[in-house]
Amino acid sequence: MAVRIRMKRLGRRHRPFYRICAMDLRSPRDGRAIEELGHYDPMVRETDARAVLNNERIDYWLGVGALPSENVKVLIKKYGTSGTHLDQQKTALERIAAQKPITPPQPVVADKQPAEEAVVAEQQEQEAQPEPEQQENAPEESSE
Repeated sequence: MAVRIRMKRLGRRHRPFYRICAMDLRSPRDGRAIEELGHYDPMVRETDARAVLNNERIDYWLGVGALPSENVKVLIKKYGTSGTHLDQQKTALERIAAQKPITPPQPVVADKQPAEEAVVAEQQEQEAQPEPEQQENAPEESSE
């Protein structure tokens, strides 16, 4: 079985996302992969943060004879084990992690009642509460 390391397209229209996979040579582009080895997102603004590779597994597959496609060969040359852009990739990934805004939790807003329902609810609360005179006339127990 001939194995190629190539990209598998995911995502939606006008928003591509690729997984870098070890695949059988005869399988279709988006077909079944033997193993996923990383990903490539061309929509990331930081150029050096677009590709993230599992270098140990890529080295294994290259060692057993898998051939990378032309595009994957460029990514391995830049971001592989002894890549030319590893330092730039590390700083780019740190910048992206620092830029992510942390959104505060949304405050819970109580449902607003219309004015008429609010008045009726207020009257019901007043009727449910005992009058202060009844509480004062209650006999008190002495604690002697």
